[in-house]
Amino acid sequence: MDIGSAVGLSAPLGVGLAAFGSGIGLGLAVLGAMIAIGRQPDASGKIMTNMIIGAALIEALAIYALIVFFILLQKMG
Repeated sequence: MDIGSAVGLSAPLGVGLAAFGSGIGLGLAVLGAMIAIGRQPDASGKIMTNMIIGAALIEALAIYALIVFFILLQKMG
């Protein structure tokens, strides 16, 4: 197996793992926010704001992995 085929196989797998990890992290963040809102409905505005900021940071991982994938794809071709 040469380096081109190794990169061609590992790049999509890396994007898939990053998306899987982002999905799990986002699910846990939303779960924690919903539990917190259920316990303290008065603080729902602050909780939602912090959850949305956290969700954006979690999604950044998948976006970075996708950018790296396209860079590797461009170098292969």
